[in-house]
Amino acid sequence: MFEALPWIFPIIAVTTLVTIPAYAGLRRGRFYAIFSGIVLGIASVGGGVVYFRLADWVSPAVLPWLQAGFAYGMAATSGHYASLVRARMRGRAFRGLISIPGQVFLASGFMASFWMLGLLIPRFLLWLLGAETVLHWLAPLDFLPYVVGGVAAFTSPRLFAEIVRLRLDEARPEGFGRLPMERYRRTPAPPLETRPLRVVQVTDPHLGPWQPVDRLRRIVDELVSRDPDLVLLTGDFLTMESNATSGALAEALSPLRKLPGKCFAIFGNHDHEAPDEVRSGLKANGVRLLMDEACAVETEAGPVQIVGADYVRSDRSEHLENLLTAHPRLPGHRRLLLLHDPSAFHELPDDAVDLVLSGHTHGGQMGLVSLGLNWTVLARSRWPDHGHFAKGTNHLYVHRGTGFYGFPLRVGVPGEASLLELSWN
Repeated sequence: MFEALPWIFPIIAVTTLVTIPAYAGLRRGRFYAIFSGIVLGIASVGGGVVYFRLADWVSPAVLPWLQAGFAYGMAATSGHYASLVRARMRGRAFRGLISIPGQVFLASGFMASFWMLGLLIPRFLLWLLGAETVLHWLAPLDFLPYVVGGVAAFTSPRLFAEIVRLRLDEARPEGFGRLPMERYRRTPAPPLETRPLRVVQVTDPHLGPWQPVDRLRRIVDELVSRDPDLVLLTGDFLTMESNATSGALAEALSPLRKLPGKCFAIFGNHDHEAPDEVRSGLKANGVRLLMDEACAVETEAGPVQIVGADYVRSDRSEHLENLLTAHPRLPGHRRLLLLHDPSAFHELPDDAVDLVLSGHTHGGQMGLVSLGLNWTVLARSRWPDHGHFAKGTNHLYVHRGTGFYGFPLRVGVPGEASLLELSWN
């Protein structure tokens, strides 16, 4: 048995690369076949290189355990991707034994492909210099993506409950920029002189293996218990698994029934994959879906106009201009815009709204937010990653997300379960 152990992982990997895309092509279609082939291929290359280098630095006593772990991880990955051919929400045992370890292993192998590629240059230079001892000392660096993947499996589902205070009339930068805000996580927030508008935002919950129905229901119930004036849901409710599971979203969002007339939603990009399921899940809980529509609502903090923008991929400037022209600002109302993708904020006309609420970026997913710094891997991209931004009188808040999709790679950027307190002096 132990003589055959080193070959179990490569046999499963090759079998997976051949059979899963073929099975997907026959049962689900060409797109998923190509997608699964690319993702599994990239992850298997990195995983394979790391695997065959284990014997160079791992002790003989530990090596069989790692070889068995790789075999199990690859088998779980294969099982998870096979299950997505006929996707549906699975039970706790399947999630715990197949989906979660499979996605962690796949994410680690995916990172390993690029990590090992990046190590080629320094290793080549050390080889030219004849630094064989240094190369041996650096060999355990191969395993770093798997360490990161293991840590991320525990940190990714975490949500930070906090109070976030935004002052929306103080700074009016000419160009786009990040603004300071107040966050209270472990300390009580001091009282305010005037009552703020209290908003709970739910975005990118991605109901699926990492966000089962009972977990999302508990999260929503906790947010509802914080007595918000409004609950604003900014899209991407489902995954492949929940797209095909009728009634799952309706059950997960059921605590929203406690707040009739206070809950409003828009579609994100993934919601267009199963629009009927999202519509029915929202409707079952009294959530009003705003598809390029607007409404006015009375709150204890005063009247509020809510404009909901549907997700579009192109002609965003024209789309937003037409939407805001069709629904002009109401006198005496605070004006909020629900906009799934925050990069479209750059397309807004001047003085269009008081505040845009967005998601989509998952906060950047990887960064230094947990250390109190704003930097993430999206910091230099066209996407505002997380937090409070403004351009002129238009303000933007990008929520870090109630969940994530696919790879469990929230590292240093925790999810968010915040109560927003919005103030105008």
